[in-house]
Amino acid sequence: MIELKHLSKVYDNGKTRVEAIRDINLTIEDGDIFGIIGLSGAGKSTLIRCINFLEKPTEGQVIFDGVDLGAISHKELLKKRQDMSMIFQSFNLLSQRTVIDNVCFPLEIAGTGKKEARKRATELLEVVGLSDKQKSYPVQLSGGQQQRVAIARALATNPKVLLCDEATSALDPNTTSSILNLLKEINRTMGVTIIVITHEMRVIEQICNKVAVIDSSRIVEEGPVKEVFTAPKSQIAKQLILPKNDFVQEVEGLNCLRLVFDGTSAFEPVISSLSRECDTDVNIIWANTKSIEGRTYGQMIIQIPEEKEKETAIKAYLDSKKITYKEEGINVE
Repeated sequence: MIELKHLSKVYDNGKTRVEAIRDINLTIEDGDIFGIIGLSGAGKSTLIRCINFLEKPTEGQVIFDGVDLGAISHKELLKKRQDMSMIFQSFNLLSQRTVIDNVCFPLEIAGTGKKEARKRATELLEVVGLSDKQKSYPVQLSGGQQQRVAIARALATNPKVLLCDEATSALDPNTTSSILNLLKEINRTMGVTIIVITHEMRVIEQICNKVAVIDSSRIVEEGPVKEVFTAPKSQIAKQLILPKNDFVQEVEGLNCLRLVFDGTSAFEPVISSLSRECDTDVNIIWANTKSIEGRTYGQMIIQIPEEKEKETAIKAYLDSKKITYKEEGINVE
């Protein structure tokens, strides 16, 4: 388990003072895939580098497996860091080394014998689907393949935690999806706790079970992904999850309902069924729904007829399907 207690980091060169993160308090349980999301400059990368003490916090504590990382010697810290591996947006592979030699590199540093290191590297390249690329060089690989090598290298020392700093930002959507699926499988089969830093909500939605939202150096919201996704409380979370839509604002004032899908019902064609059952047309003004593990999460704004009888029928149908709805304007903020 990782506990962050009142964690702060200030960069001060005597002329300028930048508070990168401020009073961060988080608990990350063993086995979590924990997402930390925020816009550029919010403090995400500084936070993840403070977790493994690549950046020493100005204030606060990082407690990892019951050990305060700020209270141990440098030698003890280096040993503890072997339990926390990191993968980066830019892959950071050694260009002059082959794929298998890149994966062996952290084992060499740890003093592992060459034969044992190559055996471990071969096993990990099979895990990430690159058994046939052992003798290739990074330049000969695609971006997704390079990131798979980086993941194999990060797993070489059998870490308990994998820190991912915008690990998919340089990849196309299809490759991003395959890398996220790989990370999810590693979490499931190896029990590795994963901390994901990102500015993309789709990354959080695909693999994380918990999320914290960071804005202007502080955590402004946290909780299970489905709760934050369906009912964001902070302004920045709403901006990330429920983006404003100019068309929505233009038609404000019509007779509308906001439907909230909280995962309690399986994904189904709600609107088409509603139209059939109630014998009326429904106009979808705005929608942001996702199917996560076979359940529907998100929100949808629909325009309904002005006739009271049809409005009553629509509400009765939604009640029967246990779909939460609110009568309100269609401004998603």
